[in-house]
Amino acid sequence: MRRKDKEITSRNEIESVIRKSTVCRLALADEEQPYLVPLCFGYKDNSLYFHSSQKGKKLDLIKKNNKVCFEFDIGHEIKMADRPCEWGMQYESVIGFGEASFIEDPESKRKALDIITAQYSDRSSLYSETMVKHTVIIKVDIMSMTGKRSE
Repeated sequence: MRRKDKEITSRNEIESVIRKSTVCRLALADEEQPYLVPLCFGYKDNSLYFHSSQKGKKLDLIKKNNKVCFEFDIGHEIKMADRPCEWGMQYESVIGFGEASFIEDPESKRKALDIITAQYSDRSSLYSETMVKHTVIIKVDIMSMTGKRSE
């Protein structure tokens, strides 16, 4: 990271940004151009979890290349100055890299759905067999991630 003075080095602080986030942006490789998709997510034990329908571009791209990049950001506030070129932005962000895979086992899918639900609510949920069967679960094992804070 170029601006070491803005780097978040504490794993707890990086995970705090993730816990406070409502969207994870997942970047995938699509031949000669990138593909970025904002997703609901869950985070636990150095892994990200996403749910999906059974068809779509992100699934096709992950099957071709499971290397992904992800991004979270929170706490946005524009810091104005007299001149626009001196304006800044307050924020916290996390960027990382990982490898995506698909969870096939129904019980593991249910656990992943619980992790996703826990990101947004403390309510427990029941998932029908049909729902689990027709839901694709993507797991991203995180290889590395860094945090940044601008105040």
